[in-house]
Amino acid sequence: VQLQACGGGLVQAGGSLRLSCAVSGLTFGNSAIAWFRQAPGKQRELVASVSNLFNTDYIDSVKGRFAISRDIAKNTVYLQMNSLKPEDTAVYYCNADIISSESGVVFTIPRTYWGQGTQVTVSS
Repeated sequence: VQLQACGGGLVQAGGSLRLSCAVSGLTFGNSAIAWFRQAPGKQRELVASVSNLFNTDYIDSVKGRFAISRDIAKNTVYLQMNSLKPEDTAVYYCNADIISSESGVVFTIPRTYWGQGTQVTVSS
């Protein structure tokens, strides 16, 4: 399983960025994909997730501004980030939890994979 994240950069407050996470070696139908972020001196936090059933969830601080989506044909998960704020500055990571095998056997503990981070910097 591989996850390749990209799309970070420097943007002014109020601007937008779209992060991409290209995944291989897994099937969206039995995996949950998430974006985490980690700011300097802070713990890594879950920002947004999309389940194998297309259910999405967000932390309160990004609701209404960020949107997670997945393109099955391209094996890619996106995080559209609008109305960016300086407090959104962090390294963003994509994460995959494989919850069952291809044959449908549910794992007791999901198998977790991480991509490399991509830096997002929002200037005030």
